[in-house]
Amino acid sequence: MIVGPYINGAAVLCGAIGGAALAKRMPERLRSAMPLTFGAASMAMAVILINRAVHMPVMVLAGILGALIGELIFLERGIGKIGGFARALVEKVVPAQPGGVSQEEFLEKFVAILVLFCASGTGIFGSMNEGMTGDATVLIAKSFLDFFTAAIFATTLGYAVATIAVPQLLIQLGLAFAAVLIMPLTTPAMIADFSAVGGLLMLATGLRICGIKVFPVANMLPALLLAMPISAAWSHVF
Repeated sequence: MIVGPYINGAAVLCGAIGGAALAKRMPERLRSAMPLTFGAASMAMAVILINRAVHMPVMVLAGILGALIGELIFLERGIGKIGGFARALVEKVVPAQPGGVSQEEFLEKFVAILVLFCASGTGIFGSMNEGMTGDATVLIAKSFLDFFTAAIFATTLGYAVATIAVPQLLIQLGLAFAAVLIMPLTTPAMIADFSAVGGLLMLATGLRICGIKVFPVANMLPALLLAMPISAAWSHVF
């Protein structure tokens, strides 16, 4: 029985609702300091995942081609519009607090945490691992981090952060149930290269969350779809 995605989705939902509800009581120093910690954690996890790469050129090629595809189809713009729609929908039920963040700042941070929650190497691997083995410990461990991350970001972005639980749940369930079909077709090298590409995205996400550089991380998402096919082709050719 698949339970990890439900636990992870519930952690994001509860964390976001709790953080938004307690926004006025949250010290400003925590609002500004904790996202830096989450960004640093994302970059640290990225280094570990990138270090697993078997074929480094695969990670580079998948990252470049994925970003090119994302830019050509304006993927981040589309996700940003969905984020804006989610914010407007939520604010019809729960009015925004006075002095909230601007729409531009909201979309910048919303897209970053959307990728962090839905496209992290930990979440993808954890979902596929549970689908194959029934072991939900990876996603349960991720749930603790996601709970506090959602809570902190919800203090500035509001209840809209809770909507991220929906795509996260759908993606993780899809990966968990598809793992039975996907995993027999993969090799350890393909999985390692896939994780490295996920690490590349997490590195860009961490830099964006910390405000160091606003990478268009959503436009890089197609790289995840290209990682395994390119890795398989690379192994056959070289």
